[in-house]
Amino acid sequence: MLFVLISLIVINGCPQGIDTGGSIRSDNEGKERGREDSLERCDVTGPERMTPSVGVVADCDVAAGIPRIAAARDGAQALVLVRVFGEPIGMLSERLSAQGLEPHELAAAMVRELEPQLRERIEESGLTWTGELPTAGLRPPQIPRFLQGRALALCEGPTITVAVCTRDRPEALALILDSLSVQDYGRLQVLVVDNAPSDLRSQRLVAELAREREIDYVTEPHPGLSWARNRAIEASSGEIVAYVDDDALCDRWWAVEVARGFVEVPNAGAVTGIIIPEELETQSQSWYEQYSGVRRGRGFSRAVFSPATAHLQSPLYPLPPWGSGGNMAFRRDALERIGGFDCALGAGTPTLGGEDTAALSTLLLAGGTIVYQPSAIVRHRHRREYAAMRRVLLGYGRGLGAYYTAMLVRQPSCAPELLRLSRQAVRDQFSRHGRRSRELDEDFPRELLRANRIGLLQGPFMYAAARLQVGRMKRADM
Repeated sequence: MLFVLISLIVINGCPQGIDTGGSIRSDNEGKERGREDSLERCDVTGPERMTPSVGVVADCDVAAGIPRIAAARDGAQALVLVRVFGEPIGMLSERLSAQGLEPHELAAAMVRELEPQLRERIEESGLTWTGELPTAGLRPPQIPRFLQGRALALCEGPTITVAVCTRDRPEALALILDSLSVQDYGRLQVLVVDNAPSDLRSQRLVAELAREREIDYVTEPHPGLSWARNRAIEASSGEIVAYVDDDALCDRWWAVEVARGFVEVPNAGAVTGIIIPEELETQSQSWYEQYSGVRRGRGFSRAVFSPATAHLQSPLYPLPPWGSGGNMAFRRDALERIGGFDCALGAGTPTLGGEDTAALSTLLLAGGTIVYQPSAIVRHRHRREYAAMRRVLLGYGRGLGAYYTAMLVRQPSCAPELLRLSRQAVRDQFSRHGRRSRELDEDFPRELLRANRIGLLQGPFMYAAARLQVGRMKRADM
């Protein structure tokens, strides 16, 4: 049994679905990250190394016209989210010269990388595909199919309660709440879950904002993200309970695109979206994007997971992930069916993560359906400093190791499937072209990979410690 567990946790590294860069921290984590946040906006990999801004992130809808992209510096990376009539179809990665990228150059790059997707969307809107993109925009003679689907979701979508679980980060909380206030979805309720706060700053912020908009506020005294997520289930009234992190921003159409997933796949128990970077200011942020970003995930095609797809990807092998805890939504009855979130997993506990992937896996194993809906977009502020980045990868490892331990503890019948998957795990881990190594640049620090593997080995022990901690809390509540 131990061999099975170690074989699996050594491979998977950091699926995007395990998020320890999220909202809830223990007191020690808060102190450590407070010191990190006080550093300048530069990447520190050693006492003398500082790196200037390394890239830009842009959002371009070709229907509205193609802009020029200015370069942060010569050789900077540009990540461009490409949309057609509002629909995201891909993320373009380009190296910039000091002069930047002119509209015609950007258009040519889009055609080179995304020609099939562009052609399909343009032709179905009634336009003729010529093999080139006009930089001045598109004027379709009919409403594109994607926008028709959005209109249906606006009319027929369910009531959604979006929970923002937070602890002692009122500045970041204000930004995510601002992004939720401009959502074009009328059946959206906003709930702030303040997890074991050390002060009243978040409460005061919400009270001030609630004078002008509808925001509900509750506290959860037990520290830990899973405690906060479960508190949100109790406090919410929507048919759907959605979760976003407090260090992120929601795209204007995020809520309606979450609703689209439930409308267009009526038996969906959960819908997950895509997470893209908000910025690429430091080398650490660029390394994170290499390791666990958009190009490591499922891309921009919708995917539906259920027992019928288990032969294509096991519910116990989250690589690529089914989604991330920073952008996921569940039907209330689906959460009740799986018993909510495991309070021994997640940020703010010794395991540092894994609660989101465990919930999604458990839903699949219970016969549920998950829809990956990449048009539901959240922008995440990756950690700017190297020390914080290293801690994130350590936490990803812990979370994944704890996740597999939790699955074995809670569902021992999973052991044969985990043993079967161990062969694939070894191939993916040790092959030069395995999922953990490919697409990493040569300058990617191997120290970060080592930190992740250390966390993997710590995960089972941390889960045991966290379960004891949860038991003590529950006894104290009696």
